[in-house]
Amino acid sequence: MITGELKSKVDRVWNAFWSGGIANPLEVMEQITYLLFVKRLDEIQTRKDRKARATGTPDPSPFFTAGQQDLRWQNFKVKDPEIMYGIVADGLFPYLRRMGGDASTYAHHMKDARFTIPGPGLLAKVVDLLDGISMDASDTKGDIYEYMLAKIATSGQNGQFRTPRHIIDLMVEMTRPGPRDVICDPACGTAGFLVQAASYLRRVHREDLLEAEHRGHFNEKMFHGFDFDTTMLRIGSMNMLLHGVENPDIRYRDSLGESAAGEAERYSLILANPPFAGSLDHDSTAADLQRIARTKKTELLFLALFLRLLKSGGRAAVIVPDGVLFGATKAHRELRRVLVEDQQLQAVVKLPSGVFKPYAGVSTAILLFQRTDSGGTDHVWFYDVRADGLSLDDKRNDLLPADRLGVRPQGDPLTPEEHAKNNLPDVLARWAEREGTERDRARTEQSFCVPKSEIAAQGYDLSLNRYKEVVHEETVTRRPGEILADLERLNEEIAKGTAELKGMLAT
Repeated sequence: MITGELKSKVDRVWNAFWSGGIANPLEVMEQITYLLFVKRLDEIQTRKDRKARATGTPDPSPFFTAGQQDLRWQNFKVKDPEIMYGIVADGLFPYLRRMGGDASTYAHHMKDARFTIPGPGLLAKVVDLLDGISMDASDTKGDIYEYMLAKIATSGQNGQFRTPRHIIDLMVEMTRPGPRDVICDPACGTAGFLVQAASYLRRVHREDLLEAEHRGHFNEKMFHGFDFDTTMLRIGSMNMLLHGVENPDIRYRDSLGESAAGEAERYSLILANPPFAGSLDHDSTAADLQRIARTKKTELLFLALFLRLLKSGGRAAVIVPDGVLFGATKAHRELRRVLVEDQQLQAVVKLPSGVFKPYAGVSTAILLFQRTDSGGTDHVWFYDVRADGLSLDDKRNDLLPADRLGVRPQGDPLTPEEHAKNNLPDVLARWAEREGTERDRARTEQSFCVPKSEIAAQGYDLSLNRYKEVVHEETVTRRPGEILADLERLNEEIAKGTAELKGMLAT
């Protein structure tokens, strides 16, 4: 989690942009990202230079050639503001637009990168503030991105808003990406799901990624993200590069407007939180999606898209609004029927309604399913997440120390009191037991399983409350004589107290 010191540094940078005349939050974030990216390149190059000196072997692929040393952060940051401004505007940004080669998706998105800081004074101030932020740790990069995204306080036109990193982390842990997976987010935004999947693979499959075949797949073919916002594509592409993925497939695509034929059955894992506040005209929606779900609602169209993109055996963890779980339209019911009867629906994880505050208070759930085209749903596992470690108001303050938050708290297992504030470790642990001990859990518990036959009998309603049973408090009954005796004793005590009070007043 972001520390108070780091938060304060980012706040100062952000305020410098606003006072310097740049008021568009996305533009502020984009310019900060460019500069942080350049700073990170210089830090990596410094490490490469140190290795080259230690081994006596020249760096075979330096970011900066001998003639480009003035473009390095450590060199231009000490220049006079006017000279620094000329280096960044006339040298650094043309370099960024060419970096990575013409064939890379990074180069494709960066070709329109614009340097919009209006003057030398603001650039010098921002560079000085950013110089105090180390980009060495991947957690720091993620924290900075998370906090900057949090400062973009309004949703996009299509209902886009960020997914909290600990929720992304939960979804990645539940799907357990492997070194041979081909992962896609069809509404990738800043590529948070793809970045977290890459971090998981480095942590869990470190040895596998040392092999040339797996390393090449990781850098070139594993990660795919689509969006139709060019600013988000640039930020997402830089985010992936900052997290060590050399050539991800981050590209412009109107996922619902274009035919999915060229992408159909390509991916083994989909992780996504698509826009679900919009409605599209039938004419602007891909015909192959309309054949799966005749609807205008984006949340249903994206669900149809996920089924189209997954290869047989592929799995998905996606966030949907609660309406998808119980909506009564023909399209709602049919998509739920397809998930339960034709594919393998594995789990419905209900999230608390405050997870996406301050952007929205919408109630959502995570759906986990596998494409089989031959059924396979036996039981569906439900979990009612009541606490995610943060307050469920607009402030979203931490409820526990940083090392006790998230999916993998440090130290001993959470106590019952800590679990009441952070359910995520329990979600992951019980998910692993969904074919075992979870089958025997009562419907009054926080998690339980429901057989497919019962779900079918309920019209494929997937709302947790449809199946949950409430514990009723026992009512203690008493005989009338006992109640009358208590009332008589109470009256005697009142009379005695009244007499004592009168005696005290008389004296």
